[in-house]
Amino acid sequence: MDRHVLLFLAAVLSGFALVKVPLSGTVFAAFTPFTSLIGVLAIIVFSLVLIIKGILALIRK
Repeated sequence: MDRHVLLFLAAVLSGFALVKVPLSGTVFAAFTPFTSLIGVLAIIVFSLVLIIKGILALIRK
């Protein structure tokens, strides 16, 4: 298995973690919109990369 695929999957999971992390009541509460934005962008970008790599793998075989 391609080692990069696992790295991309870990990036998608970390994006979900950034979206779901509760920051209210902490010092970092002001950064909630930024962490959500970064999390959503990570989910979208790395999910698209995984889809493209899957399609390319299907075409090659």
